[in-house]
Amino acid sequence: MTRFKVLLLGGLVLGLGALGYGAFSALGFEGASAGIAAEAVLIVVVVVWTGSYLLRVVTGRMTFMEQRRRYRQVYDQVTDAELQARFDALSEAEQQALLAQLEAESAAGSEDAR
Repeated sequence: MTRFKVLLLGGLVLGLGALGYGAFSALGFEGASAGIAAEAVLIVVVVVWTGSYLLRVVTGRMTFMEQRRRYRQVYDQVTDAELQARFDALSEAEQQALLAQLEAESAAGSEDAR
């Protein structure tokens, strides 16, 4: 979030508080009571907003995480298709040689893990 957006958000919350004060004053609340009521509404809004953010963090449904997940899915699909096309373009002998090499590397890797 940019500094401008943070300042804008702060101004909006401040404006919401002033609007709430005006609304409660219009409803018949006196000075301090209208201020307390408007402040209580703002506190509830901030607590609910913070709670929804924490819920998204815990469940992993944050905007960045979802964008990254979608990007990774598309990237894997494109990469798999490209690798498959390259493999299909090889001759039968080259395909068999590549598969044998991969099996040998896989076997060597599993022995190193032991």
